[in-house]
Amino acid sequence: MDLVILLLAGFAGGALNSLAGGGSFIVFPALLLAGVPPISANATNTFAALPGYISGAAGYWRDVAGQKRRLLIYAGIALVGGYIGAEVLLMTSDEQFSALVPWLMAFAVTAFAFGGMLNRWLARRSGEHARLRIAGLGVLGILLLAICIYGGFFNAGLGIILLAYLALSGLTNVHQMNGLKLVISSSVSVIAVARFALNGSIDWGAGLVAVVGVVTGGYLAARLAHRIPGTAIRAFVIVYGVGLTIWFFVSGT
Repeated sequence: MDLVILLLAGFAGGALNSLAGGGSFIVFPALLLAGVPPISANATNTFAALPGYISGAAGYWRDVAGQKRRLLIYAGIALVGGYIGAEVLLMTSDEQFSALVPWLMAFAVTAFAFGGMLNRWLARRSGEHARLRIAGLGVLGILLLAICIYGGFFNAGLGIILLAYLALSGLTNVHQMNGLKLVISSSVSVIAVARFALNGSIDWGAGLVAVVGVVTGGYLAARLAHRIPGTAIRAFVIVYGVGLTIWFFVSGT
């Protein structure tokens, strides 16, 4: 039964990632429901999300290939931040992480719900920030490092936070932004998964079942994406995410 739950959750999570994002809101709780301890569930969720990041980055490669300098800087910061986030997670007990989960979910759901609005607001004002970008490159680097530490610690909501960051950095081309977002997410997750694997924190059996579902759901949803209203999917994810967050607070999980 646990395998069926994980397969279906992976399928639904992969489909959501293709259509609107928010797949971790389904996969992570399913891993907990299947009896995977909180720290391991979080590490395994990062592992399950990794193939989607890498394949997505490959799909956008032509859009970001001309940004070599930016790619190297972003990937370098992402590797450092992802490692620090993973290390902090491994120094956290299951009890401490369980107490943090409701707050992390609340943050991720809020970012998912309002990240698009913030992204558009920042994009409209990107020209106004030109001088600030030049003067504040160090601040932007520290901000990206903090975001990547969050991604290494708790993967949910990372993509939408990165889109807002890229808008703040002055990017306006949506394809470049999505490509860079996926390259950064891939870098964060690769180093985090490697650290989790060395620590033995990944439940490989549960993770591989979830990966099969994620890849299958993502592929089929991408083929059917034009038939499904994106706004309806986003509304579902937000309502579901809010309900899930409330449940985490009430249950104390």
